[in-house]
Amino acid sequence: MSASRQQRSVAITFLGEPNCSVSINRALAIERRGGRDGGGPPMPVRPVDRGQRPWNKGLLIGQKRPLEPKHIWSIRVRLEIAKSRRDLAIFNLAIDSKLRACDLVRLRLDDICTGGKVRHRTTIVQQKTGRPVQFEITEQSRTSIEAWLPMLRATGSRYLFPSRLHASPHISIRQYARLVHRWVESIGLESAFYGTHSMRRTKAAQIYRKTGNLRAVQLLLGHTKLESTVRYLGIEVDDALNIAEQIEL
Repeated sequence: MSASRQQRSVAITFLGEPNCSVSINRALAIERRGGRDGGGPPMPVRPVDRGQRPWNKGLLIGQKRPLEPKHIWSIRVRLEIAKSRRDLAIFNLAIDSKLRACDLVRLRLDDICTGGKVRHRTTIVQQKTGRPVQFEITEQSRTSIEAWLPMLRATGSRYLFPSRLHASPHISIRQYARLVHRWVESIGLESAFYGTHSMRRTKAAQIYRKTGNLRAVQLLLGHTKLESTVRYLGIEVDDALNIAEQIEL
């Protein structure tokens, strides 16, 4: 054994294993300068763009607000006056179903209708979780869907809300998001505070406010964990205390 190897073995015996981070940093430094002799091409270094604009600069990141009952009626009246049958059907069904945008835009005609009639309740499989979720279709929604059906059947589409583009069989999530922003702006609300999750949260938030039944809201939203429902509704200690104060023993 050479003298250098003997010295290294003695050092390991008394001092333990060598510091790997030092070896890695040393190897990186050698590679950056083009190898041990400096003759190879240096490792490319990605330049840092100090002037690059952050993707979320100027945007409100976080939970979107649910609509209030007065907002819902204001939007409905405007859509009815404009005779926007498709948009009114999307709006009403989004409120009732409490579905994520990805599930709402993929709804098919046979998910909602049986024998030419709109169901009172239906069940779909959620794309995100793969679990079934059931939701009600109120009279308000059934009426708007029935008004939309003649125009829908003329297209021959099997989807409830077909896209006008041939590349997509149904409207996209982005198209749906633009509709939501258009709706809230039409009644004077700031669109930055609202989004597709506002539609999903609206009825769930009202149910929780009136009943305080988290388990019911969890089932309606299709959450697997109750903690997810608590976070989704944004329940705080004050909300729990308000519920407790309404009960006298």
